[in-house]
Amino acid sequence: MMGLKQEAQAALFYEFSLEEHVPQDHPLRSIDRHLDLSGIRGYLSDFYSHTGRPSVDPELMIRMLLVGYCFGIRSERRLCEEVHLNLAYRWFCRLDLTDSIPDHSTFSKNRHGRFRESNLLRHVFEMTVARCIEEGLVGGQGFAADASLIVADVQKQNSSNPEDWEERAVRAEEAPRAVREYLDALDDAAFGAASETKPKFTAHADPASQWTAARKGPAFFAYSDNYLIDTDHGIIMDVDASRSIRQAEVGAMRKMIDRTEERFGLKPDWVAADTAYGSADNLVWLALKRKILPFIPAFDHSKRNDGTWSRSDFTWDEENDRYICPEGKELRHTRRNYSDPARNAPGLKAKNYGALKSDCRDCPSKPKCCPNTDTRRIRREKYEIVRDFARHCVASEFNPTAQRRRKKVEMLFAHLKRILGLGRLRLRGPCGVQDEFTLAATAQNLRKLAKLKPMVPAAG
Repeated sequence: MMGLKQEAQAALFYEFSLEEHVPQDHPLRSIDRHLDLSGIRGYLSDFYSHTGRPSVDPELMIRMLLVGYCFGIRSERRLCEEVHLNLAYRWFCRLDLTDSIPDHSTFSKNRHGRFRESNLLRHVFEMTVARCIEEGLVGGQGFAADASLIVADVQKQNSSNPEDWEERAVRAEEAPRAVREYLDALDDAAFGAASETKPKFTAHADPASQWTAARKGPAFFAYSDNYLIDTDHGIIMDVDASRSIRQAEVGAMRKMIDRTEERFGLKPDWVAADTAYGSADNLVWLALKRKILPFIPAFDHSKRNDGTWSRSDFTWDEENDRYICPEGKELRHTRRNYSDPARNAPGLKAKNYGALKSDCRDCPSKPKCCPNTDTRRIRREKYEIVRDFARHCVASEFNPTAQRRRKKVEMLFAHLKRILGLGRLRLRGPCGVQDEFTLAATAQNLRKLAKLKPMVPAAG
């Protein structure tokens, strides 16, 4: 016969241990092993009053935020509910069954206050990077840089032409937080000063976001999430937020390389990136100023589309300062012999090289070379020698390996959007966006640590 549920009298006392109910192989156990937040209270001591009611423990808030970003819970209200219900989350946050959960508004208050003033989120991120270095997951020889577009929390309907919205006329004391942050960042190379070109539209709620159609589809407002990773295990060495334009992303890469050397004493031997980072000034900065090998395809607009020979079809003879055409004729910058050799001394400056009219007139390949002019001329840019050096790096045997390792940064962006759910921002303004990107990068490094250096369960 079908049995009935036995209604037993409720026990007066219970003995319950969170430690026993969280599985030994749970990812949070490995994450907790690599996370030391004991110094946070001392780090924030100057930002708290010594009188008044006790505040919520900052370590608890950081642990809850990390739980949210590690498991794709981006709503702070839902995060509080999940921590309240999930035993593993309670264990990670050092909460007992009877401990209360902070209100969701507490996170917003601290994010825009003490956490931002103290740069705490950056401090926690750098602690995770230091832990990765300590665990031997960072080689330091090769880095890769890239940027990914993250949709901003604004709508096209709430925007206008920049000429119709005079940002400098806005009274800062009456403006929303995101607008005040934008006004403060007008001279920042990552935002206002990144380019003099004005975007087609400016968002009223978040004017620092960039109107872009970089995805070859409908345009939208976005920020760029910039990563600098070590290519051994894909550890994120630095993260930075910027406008979604090439100049700002290149500037972010330089800032991250300098900051990584300053914080951790690591300077890579080589850097891999895509063509967006292949401008002449960036290659000069990497190769000449920082002595880093650039495995980056150089910008090259010399290729012709009419079927005639491009500059790459000509051979550069650096020793004799000339180009050699496919027919063996030479193109020189000048054919004069100066009494003062300094007038024709080689140097970093743009030059035009041309062939003799007699060579081109009788050349059988003239229709393929210069069908519409008497002679063929080639312009060599100021830093062409550095661009040639980058081309040699790209043509080397190691470049396929460097480009294969570079794909790890793209995998991190895919993980960021698909697994962690950061396809659209929740916070606005440069500071809010930087906070989101920093927390997400911290979560990715912690998850990588938990995967590569898991906690080994004790033998029973």
